[in-house]
Amino acid sequence: MLHHVSFGVADLRRAAGFYDAVLGALGYARVWTDFDGEPDTQAIGYGIPGGGDKLALKQCTKGVAVPGPGFHLAFSAPSRDAVDRFHEAALRHGGLDNGAAGLRPRYGPTYYAAFVVDPEGNRIEAVINTAA
Repeated sequence: MLHHVSFGVADLRRAAGFYDAVLGALGYARVWTDFDGEPDTQAIGYGIPGGGDKLALKQCTKGVAVPGPGFHLAFSAPSRDAVDRFHEAALRHGGLDNGAAGLRPRYGPTYYAAFVVDPEGNRIEAVINTAA
């Protein structure tokens, strides 16, 4: 249903370092970069290597509004180890722990996820929902 999602960020280069690490842990890559031009036209996109973007981060110099309670963005992980690496990378690159990697039985018997808050305040998750 969704084509892509965009987040406005106050510091695009800091966000790029964070998302390069956490999405790289899940097998995703930066698929385009635009640091040219005026600050409010600078952006980067992430997706499957060789494909189009599914997440775009856009520099916003006039203030950034982080989505409120109840919103988070969940990324598909290829394995439980990848979820673990996502969480570790997030904490190493300025993210805040919002739920360590592990099973979440209330979401299902095989729901394995980690939750973090990125340096901009966005709540994100890595999840795999298959048997180990």
